Amino acid sequence: MNNTMSRWDPFRGLTSLQDQVNRLFEDTVHQGRTNQADLATWAPAADIYETENELVAKFDLPGVQESDIDIRVENNTLAIRGERKFEREVNEDSYLRVERAFGTFTRSFSLPNIVKVDNIRAGLESGVLTIRMPKREEARPKQIKISVSTDGKK
Repeated sequence: MNNTMSRWDPFRGLTSLQDQVNRLFEDTVHQGRTNQADLATWAPAADIYETENELVAKFDLPGVQESDIDIRVENNTLAIRGERKFEREVNEDSYLRVERAFGTFTRSFSLPNIVKVDNIRAGLESGVLTIRMPKREEARPKQIKISVSTDGKK
């Protein structure tokens, strides 16, 4: 019988468990990355904010051509569809790593009734699509002046 005592280490095996989890995720991420269809799902990041006179939506679309973007407003829904194409400048077998997503995308957002749909403008600059949606006149804030009276008369 061996009477050797060993100290209990709660972190023993944690490193190997962490290595196993990391390997599992890496295998999953890299599995099938050679097939173009696996990278086809992506959604560009969007920021939407409101000013006094308009709603503004900005989308990160680096590498997307203006001709590959379709913007529509239907039933108070703003829909942006497009495609970022895979770069064919380099032979596909030469890639060591492919992380940038490509393929088709669709983003849609409900618009409030305050948007003047006929005057929506869009522009693409430095890979950022900006959509400006003016508010209807009746939806804009109105300043009301206060008339000051002296001795109770206006």
